[in-house]
Amino acid sequence: MTGPYVLGLDEVDRTRAAAVGGKGASLGELARVDGVRVPAGFCVTTAAFRRIVARTPQVGDLLDRLSHLHPDDGESARALSAQLRAAVAGAFVPDDVVAAITDAHARLGVDGAYAVRSSATAEDSPTASFAGQHDTHLDVVGPEAILGDVRRCWASLFTDRAVAYRRRNGIDHRSVQMAVVVQRMVPAEASGVLFTADPVTGDRRVATVEAVFGLGEALVGGQVDADVLRVRDGGVVTRTPAAGHRSDTARPAAASGGAQVEEVRPATPTLTDEQVVRLVRLGRRIEARLGRPQDVEWCRVDEDLHVVQSRPITTLFPVPATDDEAYHVYVSVGHQQMMTDPMKPLGLSLWRLTAMAPMHEAGGRLFVDVTGHLAVASSRTRLLEVMERSDPLIADALRTVLDRGDVVAPSPDEATAGRPPVGGSGGRPPVGGGVPVEVGAEVVPELIRRDEGSVAALRREIRTRRGPELFDFLLEAFEEHRRVLGDPVSMRAIMAGMEARWWLDDRLGEWLGERNAVDTLTLSAPGNVTSEMGLALLDVADVIRPHPEVVAYLERVEGGDFLADLPRLPGGTEARAAVEAFLDRYGMRCVGEIDVTRPRWSEHPATLLPLILDNVRNFEPGAAGRRFEQGRRTAEAKAREVVERLRVLPDGERRADEAGRMIERVRAFVGYREYPKYGIVSRYLVYRQALLAEADRLVRAGVLAEREDAYFLTFEEFRDAVGTHRVDPALIRSRREDFRSYLSLTPPRVLTSHGESVSGSYRRTDVPAGALVGLSVSAGTVEGRARVVLDLAEADLTRGDILVTPYTDPSWTPVFVTVAGLVTEVGGLMTHGAVIAREYGLPAVVGVEGATRRIRDGQRIRLHACDGYVELLA
Repeated sequence: MTGPYVLGLDEVDRTRAAAVGGKGASLGELARVDGVRVPAGFCVTTAAFRRIVARTPQVGDLLDRLSHLHPDDGESARALSAQLRAAVAGAFVPDDVVAAITDAHARLGVDGAYAVRSSATAEDSPTASFAGQHDTHLDVVGPEAILGDVRRCWASLFTDRAVAYRRRNGIDHRSVQMAVVVQRMVPAEASGVLFTADPVTGDRRVATVEAVFGLGEALVGGQVDADVLRVRDGGVVTRTPAAGHRSDTARPAAASGGAQVEEVRPATPTLTDEQVVRLVRLGRRIEARLGRPQDVEWCRVDEDLHVVQSRPITTLFPVPATDDEAYHVYVSVGHQQMMTDPMKPLGLSLWRLTAMAPMHEAGGRLFVDVTGHLAVASSRTRLLEVMERSDPLIADALRTVLDRGDVVAPSPDEATAGRPPVGGSGGRPPVGGGVPVEVGAEVVPELIRRDEGSVAALRREIRTRRGPELFDFLLEAFEEHRRVLGDPVSMRAIMAGMEARWWLDDRLGEWLGERNAVDTLTLSAPGNVTSEMGLALLDVADVIRPHPEVVAYLERVEGGDFLADLPRLPGGTEARAAVEAFLDRYGMRCVGEIDVTRPRWSEHPATLLPLILDNVRNFEPGAAGRRFEQGRRTAEAKAREVVERLRVLPDGERRADEAGRMIERVRAFVGYREYPKYGIVSRYLVYRQALLAEADRLVRAGVLAEREDAYFLTFEEFRDAVGTHRVDPALIRSRREDFRSYLSLTPPRVLTSHGESVSGSYRRTDVPAGALVGLSVSAGTVEGRARVVLDLAEADLTRGDILVTPYTDPSWTPVFVTVAGLVTEVGGLMTHGAVIAREYGLPAVVGVEGATRRIRDGQRIRLHACDGYVELLA
C-alpha cells in the first residue's frame, strides 16, 4: 500500500508522525505492541493534504491573516476559520489522490463500515493532545462516503475549537498538517477509555477504566455516564456503576496483592474483573512502549479487547527523576519562594547551584525531598511545625501522607534527621518553652554591611572574566553565595524575628485573649528593604507629579528607552534622576526574580510606569513619610497598651517585661527577614549580565540563533557551548516546547514519586457558606472591589481595591501601598507578601485555593483577615 498519499497502519510507527499525524503514528506503534489488537486500516498522508492546499491559493493567504491576528481578536479568528474550512472542503482533489484512497479501501473490503478520523501532526503529542478538536466519522460505508469524510476531516483542521486550541498553546497554524486514518469499524459490545494513571491525583500506580455498552463516542462526547473502575496492584479496588445501572447490593471481592474491593455491582457489568485487569495489563504494555502514561480508547468484542487510539495524558504533572525505586515525598520550592510559574533550564540549574538544600526538578519547577525528615519522629515534628507556619496546606498534605502509612522509618537512628530543608529556616521552639535565646540586634547592620561588600566584590571581580574562565569564576562565586546565605549568624537573626513573633502570638493570645496583636506591633518596622522599596516609589511619584508634561509623556509612552527622552521636558531631568536612583537601589528586582532568565527592572524600566502613574494619581505629596510615621506611632501605642494591660495581671511585672523585650526584638529583627532575598537577587543580576554577554558572543559567532536560546541550556551545557562553540538546535527546540507545555500545568504543593499530587485542606466549619478559606497573615476586615490581576504590568488599581492574584513576590510591593487588602492563592505566615502586608497594615488572606478563578474581577468582596476567609458579596 506504500505510496505518497496512502500508507497502511502496518507500515507506520512513531517516526512517521510527520506523514500520518499523531493519531496515525500512535496506531501504527500500538500495532507493534505484543498482545494489542488494532483494527485494520490505512492513513491518507499529509502529502495529500499539502497537495490540496497547494492547489488552493486562498488557503495560504487566509493562514497568513490568521497567524497575524491579535491574541484577543476571537471574532476575526472565527471568521477566518470558517473561510478556511470552506476553502479546504471545496478544494479539488486530484485523480491520483482519489485513486490512492479508493484502492486502499478496496483492498480492505468495500462492504464493511469504516471509521474516518482526523490525525493532525500536532495532536496526541506529549504536550498537546488536541482531544476532540478535529472530526471523527463513524459507520461510513462506500468509497464516495469515505472520500467525502476525508474532505471533512481535512477541513476540521480549522474548526473554531481547533484554531482556539492552537492559539492558546502557542502553535503556529501554518506548521500543522492533517492526515486522515481510515479503519474498519469493530462491532463493539462495550467500549470506553483507560487511563494508565489516575487522571485526578496523578498516581501512576492506579489505572482508571471508564466503560459503556456499545460504542464509546457517546462517552467521549459526554452524552452518557460510564461504569468507573479503579485498578491497583493487579486488582480492581473500586467499581462505581453508571447511573441507571445501579444495584443496591454490594459485596466484597478479593484483589491480588491483598487489596480489598469495595464494589456496588450494576445489574449487568460492562466488564468483568478479569477483563478489566487484562485491559490494564495491555495499557501498561502500551505505556511502556510509548514512554509515558496513556489515555487509551478501547472496545470489547466477546472476549477480545481492541485498542482504537492511545494518546499521552498531557495534564499529569511530571515526576522528579530518581536513581532508585524507593518511595519519595517532595515539597514544592515555588510555594515557599512565591514563584509557582515554570522556570527555564538555565534558571532551574542556577537556583540549584546556589541553593542550600539538594533539589529535584519536574515540570519546570523545583522540589525538595522531605522523605527522610518525615520518617524520623523528631525531624518530622519540626518539619510539620515549620510548614504549619509557612503553608498550612502543605502541612495538611504531609499529614495525609503520614496517616496513610506511606512513609516508613529507615532505621531507629534519629541522629541523621538534620534540619527541615524547606524555607531555609529551622523549627520553632515548643510553645511551653521560655524566652528564645538572645542574639544582639547590633548584628543586623554588620550582616548587611558584609553582604553589600560581598556583592560589590563580585561586581568588581567579574568584569574581566570571559569565556570558560567566567564559568570557572561563577562556580567559585556560587560557593560564596551559599556561604553568605548559610551564615549561621544571619540565619539566627532571621529566626530571632520569627521566634519573637511566634512567642508574642502565643503569649498575648494566652494572657490577653488577643489574636493578631503582632500585626499591629510590626507596623513600619525599621530596616525592611522590601517595604522601603514600596515607599521609595511613592517618593518617585512625588518628584514626577508637579510636572504635567512629564506625566502626560509617561501616560502615552509605550516602553522603550523612555528615560532618554525625559530631559527634553520641563521637570524631566529631575524625573529621570528619581527613577534612576530607584533603579540603582532596586533595579535587580522583577516578577519571578528567583529565575535568572527573567528580565530585571533595570533592563526594562518601563515595567514600573503603571505603578508610578498609579502613585501619581492615587496619592498626595509626602505620602510615603506620613504612611511610615503613622504606622510607627500606631505600633508604639499598641506596645504601650499591651505592656500596661499585662502589668495588672497576676505575675504582671514579669509578663510585661518579657513581652516588652519580645516587642523590641520583633521590631529589631523582622525587617532583616527580607534582606537575604534582596542579597540573592542582587547577585543574580550580576550573574545574569555576565551570562547574557556570553550569550551575545555566541549569537555573533553563529552558535545561537538568539540570546534567549541560552535560557534553554543548563549552566553546565552553557559552559560547554562556550568552550566548544557547539549547540544542538534540536535540544533548544525541544526545551522550548517542554517549557510551553509546563505553562499549563499547576504545580502541586506536595508530590510523591508515584506522581500523586497530594492536596491539603484547612478543615474548617466555622465560616459562612460560600466563603473562601485561607490563612490569615495580616489582621483586619475590609470590604471593596476585587481586582483580579495575573500580570503586574497590567495592574490598574485604585485606592480601596482588594488585590486578588496567584502569588506576590517582593516585586509586587509597590502596589501594596495602593490597595486596601490582599488575597493570594499561594503564601504563608512568613512569606514576603505576608511580612510586607503586616508592615503596611494591609489585611491579607493567603493560600486561598482557586481565588483568581472563584472571585470575579470587579466583584465586591469582604476580607475577614482576622479569621482567614473571604466573603463573596452580591
